[in-house]
Amino acid sequence: MLSFVFRIVAQFLAALFCFLPALIGSFTPGSAYTIPQIDLSAAPADVSPEFAALYEQTIVDDSRNYLAHPDSVLLKNGNILTMYPAGHGKGAVLNKVSTDGGRTYSSSIPNTPASWVNSQETPTVYRLQFTDGKTADKLIMISANPDWGSGSTGGFNCSLSTDEGQSWTEFETFYGEGQFPKVVPIVAMSSLTQLKENGQFVDKWMGFFHDAHFTNYKTILTFDQKGNMHWSIPTPYFVEHWVRQYATQMCEVEIIRSDGGQGDELCLITRSNTKKSNSLISFSQDEGKTWSEPREVPAALNGERHKAEWTKDGRLFITFRSIERDPDKNSLYGDPASGRYSEGWIAWVGTYEDLKNGTEGQYRIKLAHTYLAGQTQPQAAANADTGYCGNVVLGDGIIVTSSYGCFDPTKTYVDENGTPIMKTYIVSKRIDLRLTDRLAGIA
Repeated sequence: MLSFVFRIVAQFLAALFCFLPALIGSFTPGSAYTIPQIDLSAAPADVSPEFAALYEQTIVDDSRNYLAHPDSVLLKNGNILTMYPAGHGKGAVLNKVSTDGGRTYSSSIPNTPASWVNSQETPTVYRLQFTDGKTADKLIMISANPDWGSGSTGGFNCSLSTDEGQSWTEFETFYGEGQFPKVVPIVAMSSLTQLKENGQFVDKWMGFFHDAHFTNYKTILTFDQKGNMHWSIPTPYFVEHWVRQYATQMCEVEIIRSDGGQGDELCLITRSNTKKSNSLISFSQDEGKTWSEPREVPAALNGERHKAEWTKDGRLFITFRSIERDPDKNSLYGDPASGRYSEGWIAWVGTYEDLKNGTEGQYRIKLAHTYLAGQTQPQAAANADTGYCGNVVLGDGIIVTSSYGCFDPTKTYVDENGTPIMKTYIVSKRIDLRLTDRLAGIA
């Protein structure tokens, strides 16, 4: 009942703040980032052989006219499993496997569950590492059931693998039609974080999602003695900061645990869907029960659908869809009416202390150019239909990051009107920070 009351109040507040954001300071001026940005869109003619691989793109899947929203997990045998929908969010869950560290993607999981065909949104995939000394790791794939105008059953679907992705259970739906409370999630789970109790990891995982009203929920995953999944009743978790939550349309939250993923502090980075302020950042010292007053991130980290990985040398590699709000640059490259433009698929390299202190970080990487209609060469402004990355860090420290976009203006199909349209597909890149550090001038 408490969750139901929260939901009704949240919807009222969301409606209220749809038209009041300017009165409460959610409209903030944009600015330019000042740290270096390396452009890996196209190799210079005189590129040194040792740097050439940074500019290479590997096609994960270009078999359809539109493929998007990948997520990846590193398997224990070193293979990379990447999942994505057959469409823009909604569509059957597809997959590819790389057995050579992201250099090629040559196979897929055979005999996937029949229920995956009816997936309603972007899949997210995570590894669950148990601490009880008895339970082997599981992989979990989660897909929400949002309402895109077609009448949704709501809830979120979960599928498990206990054999490193070789086989998966059929979808099991939680908090959908006929269950209490019914929720209608978007991007479930945008993050899934193993929790601690008394300073030690336990077999509980905190998942985050939002709904169409930009109410942000958390739910806790546990397993019973028979291995059955249980998710706690989804509860709004950012209620102490509801003004900023609704005014900025906070969503698609990423959670980073301090100290290489072993610490006692959680860092939250959100998408600000109004695009009238930068992304928000907040911190928790009590495993997500309460959060600090959110503040805007520097321009260098502003964007949507942040995905973070700890690197082997203790830094952070965070990918996102760039949102640039600097008025001067926007007048050159963007649409002054909207007050923003995108530089496309971006990675940020920095430290946890940068996040804590509000400093810009070390440098950014434009991983590849995503072409806008009419572009034939990489330019400053890029197609914003990108991001939503699958990132893994290999044993040798190489980062394999996968995203989607229009990466080649010559890859086209003809629509029903006979118009050639650029294909949207999925690629991956191998990033060696030892090399990008040198290009950025910090090595």
